[in-house]
Amino acid sequence: PGAPWGLPLDETTLPQILKEYNYSTHMVGKWHLGSHKWAYTPVYRGFDDFLGMFQGAEDYFTHYRFNGFDLRYDWLNEDGEFNEELRWDLDGIYSPEYYSQRAMDIIRSHDKSVDKPFFIYLPYQTAHNPHQVSQHYIDRYASDFRYEDEQVFAGMVSAMDEGIGNITAAIRDSGLEEDTIVIFTSDNGGSVQLKDTKTHNFTSSNYPFRGGKESLYEGGIRTPSLVWAPSRVIPGKETSSMIHVTDWLPTLWSLASLEGELEPNNPIKNKPLDGINQWGVITGQQPPRREEFPINIDPFHDGPTPESQPVPQSAIRWRDWKLIIGGGGPPFGWIPMPVPISKDTGSPHTPDIGWLSVPEKIKEDTDRDYTDYVELYNIERDPSETWNVYRQYPGVLEFLRRKLDGYNQTAVTPGDKPYDPASDPAFFNNTWMPWGEESVVKQKATFHPDDAATKEDSLCVGYCTLHYTNYKH
Repeated sequence: PGAPWGLPLDETTLPQILKEYNYSTHMVGKWHLGSHKWAYTPVYRGFDDFLGMFQGAEDYFTHYRFNGFDLRYDWLNEDGEFNEELRWDLDGIYSPEYYSQRAMDIIRSHDKSVDKPFFIYLPYQTAHNPHQVSQHYIDRYASDFRYEDEQVFAGMVSAMDEGIGNITAAIRDSGLEEDTIVIFTSDNGGSVQLKDTKTHNFTSSNYPFRGGKESLYEGGIRTPSLVWAPSRVIPGKETSSMIHVTDWLPTLWSLASLEGELEPNNPIKNKPLDGINQWGVITGQQPPRREEFPINIDPFHDGPTPESQPVPQSAIRWRDWKLIIGGGGPPFGWIPMPVPISKDTGSPHTPDIGWLSVPEKIKEDTDRDYTDYVELYNIERDPSETWNVYRQYPGVLEFLRRKLDGYNQTAVTPGDKPYDPASDPAFFNNTWMPWGEESVVKQKATFHPDDAATKEDSLCVGYCTLHYTNYKH
């Protein structure tokens, strides 16, 4: 947080496209795509309303990140005027609970008699750190896992699972089951953080895949997705076809057009699409359509240790092959599954982890110089990425190097910027606000709404145009 940049304003978002087809568009949850100016925030990027947080990694109960409260409801009224409200009233309530409730309220209030479909984007905070959940979810797993951090993580997943179940029930109860598509997907693999060096206790595992969040190995980039569409997808049908996250936009765009094409309404005027319409692949009506994608090109990637210099890192997948240059981690290793408690003995038992030697595999190789270090894997034969075969296949290596070089020719310069001290929530009544707006008055304040006679009065300390104030969209 606090960096003055975000998703470039010349990028067209999915809700902006869906507005062309008369959709109402709603966002609930974590934004984290820029908030230093209003133009970068959800309601200015295609959403009719937004309940959630601008930043990430916030407390699930207090809704603070560092010294700033960050839970708000922004919306457009019928005249297209922008309104905002800080939701101090949700202090102490577990965020996945009211996120799910908000989605259910949108669904239940939908008027089927009006020709106006809806789109809900619901990026739960779960199961991002900090790992927090209500105690009754932790208690469920007291007899399943020995360590509290594993009980908490399992409880977090259960809380999210319950919320999704309640949302799908609301869809059924509202008679929208045949007209609604639900997609559950993720942006990365589980975060594999070593909690206990003696027991090798981890918060999550992507086993048998290698690595985890922030790595270029399969444990970091391969995630499952689920599509629930009773009238369109055969229940239980699976596909292992290559689908990239950029494919969701053209896929959903095609469905919204009701024609299977990206015309006639096309708000994207200046940039080509990176994604592919994959609906026919998902439903089994078409063969695989994608055979390659660049995984990442990062000229400033952190080295394997905090003391290391940045190491340029890049990777590409083409058919069965995957090339990594500059090292695929950290994390580099294979992380075993959590150790459950035996129902017979009441004590942890050793999981069957096959050929893995845990003490050796969890020790990350931090001594190697990863500059220009090359790894080549055949993912179909070796999905766990255990055999680096770049010496055996020099032709494939050179071919994929040229492909990566081609993508790099069109790569956009990274736009990330350092922390801006002017973003300090102390200037805005200890709330996260778009500090880059000239109209925002900066004034140091430590006043909390609980100290005021009314919340409306309190919000005029440090930022006096906050509550129920209109801005033209």
